[in-house]
Amino acid sequence: MTRYQESLRWLYGLESRGIKLGLDRIAAAADVRGHPERALRFVHVGGTNGKGSVATMLESVLRTAGYRTGQFASPHLQRYVERVRISGRPISEREAANRIEELRADTHLPPLSFFEYTTLLAFEAFRDARCDIVVLEVGLGGRLDSTNIVTPEAAVITNISLEHERILGDTLAKIAREKAGVLKPGVPCIVGARGKNVRRAISARASAVGSPLRWIDRDFESTWHGRSLSVRVDDQEWLGLRLGLRGDYQGDNAACALATLVELGKRGFEVSDAHIRTGLKRAKWPGRLEWHGGDPAFLFDAAHNVTGCETLARYLDDLGFPGRVVLLFGAMRDKDHRGMLAAFDGRVDRRIYTAPEVDRSEPPARLAKLRDGSVARSVRDAVARAKRAAGPDGLVVAAGSIFLVSEVRAIVKNVRTDPPIAM
Repeated sequence: MTRYQESLRWLYGLESRGIKLGLDRIAAAADVRGHPERALRFVHVGGTNGKGSVATMLESVLRTAGYRTGQFASPHLQRYVERVRISGRPISEREAANRIEELRADTHLPPLSFFEYTTLLAFEAFRDARCDIVVLEVGLGGRLDSTNIVTPEAAVITNISLEHERILGDTLAKIAREKAGVLKPGVPCIVGARGKNVRRAISARASAVGSPLRWIDRDFESTWHGRSLSVRVDDQEWLGLRLGLRGDYQGDNAACALATLVELGKRGFEVSDAHIRTGLKRAKWPGRLEWHGGDPAFLFDAAHNVTGCETLARYLDDLGFPGRVVLLFGAMRDKDHRGMLAAFDGRVDRRIYTAPEVDRSEPPARLAKLRDGSVARSVRDAVARAKRAAGPDGLVVAAGSIFLVSEVRAIVKNVRTDPPIAM
């Protein structure tokens, strides 16, 4: 076992502490470690769907413009080190092991969760790399997420839909209030969320703390013209943009990214028109409408809630794939499985159900009771069944959970992978 693997085994062992929402522990830990976050400048990105895409576009444009970037994301797709990227590249296994060992040895730290340790590790890695700007993705919610000890240059809230209802609330308004907890006095927030109740909740928080809001459809917007995109932010307009990320819904995400870049420009982070065009075109986010050619082809998409599945289904409609389409599906227990599966009605020819190797996976036999399909005994068995069902000219769509996509992608692409962890 390598030092990296040993370090991960210890860190993963903290899963038993569960998800610990609240800022007291991470704030105390940051104080012990000399507040690494205070040496950094951030963009804080929250929301339900789209936050990873917006973060990726922002990082790509800023890096193209010559800034030394950090990017923090969770969960990882294949390897733990993907959570902490510097200038577009994950930190090395050696650096991850060194930092985990150092934090583990610090007896002055309070008892932290897996995610809190990872957040602290990321802050220290970004500080030591002297990152100019860090694109920091919220882990869960916003108000009580451990990333929320930072004061960013700008905040982003992408769209909002029902998720983690037992933790964040059972209505969109309640969830919006939790997401809006990232708002800080005087810090502009770019809002890509729609809906009267959602906007009312965000507005209330913004008024309470004094955060200026920039709204999609009012202050910025996007329009598709075939395969090219135009984006307007106030009186500025970019025409003929090409995106590296697939899906028409990326238009909203690109608009959020550009509105954020305009705000960053007011704070010294200037980017040119050429940087924007190149950065958006180069942006890549594995596991999100990611194609893998073959016989059959595979489409990996980490759609993990009803909204995500409906978005993926619309993409399949636009795609109009001529061959057989097979859905390879697995999800966590706390999801609206009926709604997720209903999104694919009339869009797939067959369904294969399986369970990713995560404790809170929904048993595939229960999924099969909601929509007819085959139950596989393992993810590897599901991949084999899906290949046979699709045939050499077909398409296998892997969706329902990032943990499922991780396992399927590792098998199909034969890539290295670390154990999954639902945090």
